[in-house]
Amino acid sequence: MRVPVSWLTEHLEVDADVTPQDLADAFVRIGIEVDELSELGPVTGPLVVGRVAEIEELTGFKKPVRFCRVEVGEEPDPEPDDADLSEEDEDEDDGPLENEGPHGIKTRGIVCGASNFAEGDLVVVALPGVVLPGDFEIAARKTYGKVSDGMICSAAELGLGDDHSGILVLPPGTASPGDDAKELLGLDDTVIEVTPTPDRGYALSIRGLARELSNALDVPFGDPAMLDNFPEAEGEAWPVRVEDPEGCPRFVLRRVTGLDATAPTPWRIRRRLMLAGIRSISLAVDVTNYVMLELGHPLHAFATGSVQGDLVVRRAKAGEKLTTLDDVERTLDADDIVIADDSGVISLAGTMGGASTEITPESTDVLLEAAHWNPASISRTARRHKLFSEAAKRFERYTDPALCAAAVELAARLLRQYGDGAIRPGRTDVGGVAPHAPVTMPINLPDQIAGVRYERGVTVRRLGQIGCKVQLSTSDQGVGLVTATPPSWRGDLVQPADLVEEVLRLEGYDSIPSVLPAAPAGRGLTDAQRRRRAVSGALAEAGYVEVRPFPFIGDAVWDAFGLPEDDIRRTTVRVQNPLEADHDRMATTLLPGLLETLQRNVSRGLKDVSLFHVGQVVLPKPNQLKVPDLGVERRPSDEDLAVLEAAVPAQPVHVAVVLTGQRPRAGWWGKGDQAGWADAVQAARLVAEAAGVQLTVQAADLLPWHPGRCAQLRVGDWPVGHAGELHPKVVEALGLPPRTVAMELDLDAIPLPDSRPAPSISAYPPVLLDVALVAGTDVPSADLADVLREGAGELLEEITLFDVYTGEQLGEGKRSLAYKLRFRAADRTLTVDEATKARDAAVAAAGERFGATLRA
Repeated sequence: MRVPVSWLTEHLEVDADVTPQDLADAFVRIGIEVDELSELGPVTGPLVVGRVAEIEELTGFKKPVRFCRVEVGEEPDPEPDDADLSEEDEDEDDGPLENEGPHGIKTRGIVCGASNFAEGDLVVVALPGVVLPGDFEIAARKTYGKVSDGMICSAAELGLGDDHSGILVLPPGTASPGDDAKELLGLDDTVIEVTPTPDRGYALSIRGLARELSNALDVPFGDPAMLDNFPEAEGEAWPVRVEDPEGCPRFVLRRVTGLDATAPTPWRIRRRLMLAGIRSISLAVDVTNYVMLELGHPLHAFATGSVQGDLVVRRAKAGEKLTTLDDVERTLDADDIVIADDSGVISLAGTMGGASTEITPESTDVLLEAAHWNPASISRTARRHKLFSEAAKRFERYTDPALCAAAVELAARLLRQYGDGAIRPGRTDVGGVAPHAPVTMPINLPDQIAGVRYERGVTVRRLGQIGCKVQLSTSDQGVGLVTATPPSWRGDLVQPADLVEEVLRLEGYDSIPSVLPAAPAGRGLTDAQRRRRAVSGALAEAGYVEVRPFPFIGDAVWDAFGLPEDDIRRTTVRVQNPLEADHDRMATTLLPGLLETLQRNVSRGLKDVSLFHVGQVVLPKPNQLKVPDLGVERRPSDEDLAVLEAAVPAQPVHVAVVLTGQRPRAGWWGKGDQAGWADAVQAARLVAEAAGVQLTVQAADLLPWHPGRCAQLRVGDWPVGHAGELHPKVVEALGLPPRTVAMELDLDAIPLPDSRPAPSISAYPPVLLDVALVAGTDVPSADLADVLREGAGELLEEITLFDVYTGEQLGEGKRSLAYKLRFRAADRTLTVDEATKARDAAVAAAGERFGATLRA
């Protein structure tokens, strides 16, 4: 919200030495964000008020151009004496001088491209020598065949707003030609742009912000809503029936007749609206906007002659239509609150009025409406119809229900004052809002929360400043209590924590000391934190890029994965207020987000991509408990904490990897290799090595992996994850490159080793032997390697599979698996005979377990 300082300080008794920067600092100190502090101007040189005397339309140009004669309060040049005239001068016909208007008044010729003004209008003229905002210097110059002796200014050129649509035209009688325009325009003013938090709807007004400043600066505040001689209602202004009291607890109408529809909006109101960023339209509309900005309560004006029958406040009927003031026909929802008459819906309540009852230049009879609407309903309506009006912005943040009658009364008085309207005696006032419930808390609760001992009486004084009615009492235990009844405009004060926040905010958050607790000696990263860092470092060193994918998923991903309805991974936690409607679930696996990131990178032209992510997943229990609301009035007991922890779903840390394209990549060193399932398994081995555990691999079948190219990852006998090539249907559904591979592993399921033994390194040379075994194709190579390792005994240092072969000579259902065996003794040089015996023992064990034989 843009706030002129001159308007803001009108309701405050501040010293003259208080600067706009002081006000901005005070806003920040009490928790209201200041986005910008803009001083108007600077404008130097002769800036004056002018009256347009003549307008000549210039033709022959691509755009409309006018040559204007403008009176700027200058005296005409004296006529020369006869003795000074030459013979040629004497022969010329008498006529007005070049710088004279039609009545002998001196004028200046100015070329202007705007067309929103007419002869007789008052305008602002920058004479040659003026420097406008942006160091724009004005000088006399010839253009379009005429000499332009100055410039007629727009509001944007003067720094009063962003309206470039036309010239700034002053209301008649505002000033006289030649008057100083800088003083009239208030170019010494400053505009503060603030952004109050969404729970402080009252702060979207001059009234609310001035009250906040009075609290921050401890200066008196004059409430603009306190009107003198406030009349009692004498009958109804117009018949009204409220059929939805929940959506509209209060509805107020006031009628003004005999309004001069052509009366101009006074400059004081126009200037303030302009500085606040609102365009002037007509007196009736400008007055409603002015009252909204000053009091914080939006109003709506109906053209009474267009209203047919009684007004009805109700919910819309599904499919009803309304053409709003922006000339858009909208199909209404059954949840929308509307105002209707006998003709149908005439206003989308709290959001935008209807075109059928719009105020026009012929509207002399006006109904002024102020109502209190349900904030949640207005918020849903605004988002449903994408109508984020100034009114909706305030109603969805809660407006003051006690302000309705004062708001329409102030607007009616302004229309009477400036538009010669007559205020009808009746006032319709339907419904009402009950006072807010009182909130009780220990009087020293702010001290306890902040860890600061405030002066005696601070809590009572601060709560009184924000408008609360305060009562003191003592509990049965002798503890001092304060009971505060929130004012009508503070619908956000519902619990002791809210009152504590107000006291701390007004006392200043900077008064709360910031003390960091001393770290106990010998403490650092936990074992789990060290392991997580080690895993990330190992994958990064291997060429993987760490990413942070979107943490939420939608139901569509499970269909793309082909998961059955009873798959446990479909049991997720729904987010109440999701950032994206189609991503409203907490992730039970890292793969959807990681694959979405992969797809985005591939769509941008990357072909060889290796990504990883280490993060938490959310795994709800079968009968998940509801999270209790423990409150903040006391410390939770051990039982409360136990219930709270039991209600929180398990959130283990997973690590996932996805690869596509070549790994390693092609280069000057040679050809690249297509990433395959073995690369995904190798990524899992890297993770296990960094975590200090031994990983075993066995064949598995789990979506979204390919049934024949999926491996289950185990630590001991405990499964901790899967790796392999994704199923072709999954790849197609997600728009991924063919043969994309992935791995996901539950890092928290891997036990943390108590200690990692130092490796035993032998100084003696190894014996290298190869062995090729023929076994059934159903025998996993990893299981066969385990049997060879077991049969060879302690002398076998390492075993590596280096070749797999199938062919007709081996027979159907058979394949050859070739392993490299490295033998070494820790205390001596190993002989070839010893290594051969160990190899033969390994082959014998494989034959006994799997029927494997040596390949000839």
